[in-house]
Amino acid sequence: MKFSVRFNNDLAAERFIRMAALAEEAGFDQIWISNDLFWHSAPVLVAAAAGVTTRIALGVGVFNPVSIHTAEIAMAAASLQEVSDGRFCLGLGAGADEFLNWAGLNAGPPVFRTERAIKDLRALLSGGVPEDWRPEGRLRTGPVSVPIYVGAMGPRMLQLAGRLADGALPLLLPPARYAFAVREIAAGARQSGRDPESLDVAACIWCSIDANRARATRALASKIAYYGPSFSPHLLEAASLTLDDFRSIQEAMSNGDAERAADLVSPAMLRLGVAGGVDEVLEACAGLVAAGARHISFGPPLGPDPEQAMTTLGTKVVPALRTMD
Repeated sequence: MKFSVRFNNDLAAERFIRMAALAEEAGFDQIWISNDLFWHSAPVLVAAAAGVTTRIALGVGVFNPVSIHTAEIAMAAASLQEVSDGRFCLGLGAGADEFLNWAGLNAGPPVFRTERAIKDLRALLSGGVPEDWRPEGRLRTGPVSVPIYVGAMGPRMLQLAGRLADGALPLLLPPARYAFAVREIAAGARQSGRDPESLDVAACIWCSIDANRARATRALASKIAYYGPSFSPHLLEAASLTLDDFRSIQEAMSNGDAERAADLVSPAMLRLGVAGGVDEVLEACAGLVAAGARHISFGPPLGPDPEQAMTTLGTKVVPALRTMD
């Protein structure tokens, strides 16, 4: 089995670098950092982490082709693959429309723009020129092999990952959504005559682990309050939620009252992730293993103390799950 850990790019550079070194020490196979707008630059953080690690794969999860052009994504990917000695993984997604709107950015249909970006990136990274570009539109640094993962939630994006990507980062909210995600990815793979087993599908869960269940739950609530309003209606429907359920939370966040927003997170919303001690996290992950997961990815907040959470996951949760392999 494979295990990875994910962080949001709200972490300061010094702390992320420390977390990357700790993730490698704890035995994780990959570490991913988001590239959400208006926080720290994920490519810069990954480049810095490459200097303090030697084994662990480093990924940006995810770039979007709206706020950054595919030519620049390809440049960053090729450069990061170089500075990491071949350990870089490129995550690509449509980008959350709500966050893009903050920057005055408008885009076309999410699946269309992501599919076009994948095709353009494949051409650029192989040393070629994307369709409809001028002949000069190619990387001067030469071809480079970089695995492309698609960050996906809805069925069409999941199928796209199966059709074109090397891996998938399906956000499982709740974790029980894994069976649905794998089914859609496999359907997409078969459409293209590909073996679904050839893809690295990470079962991406939100996890908050701490011996104090209340502290673990509060950390998860804060994360849900920030990101919940950006979730797709399809994803929320699967959890018996709607965007209207997040309206009061969104208002509190807009007013700068993050504590009030976390207070408004309901028990139903908390079921989008996993919060509790080692036993609770192991129970949720055991269900994923039983469903066929070969790669489990622990995502933010990880816990009220991310460093301690990383150590707990690495020393108690991951070894136990490896025995189930």
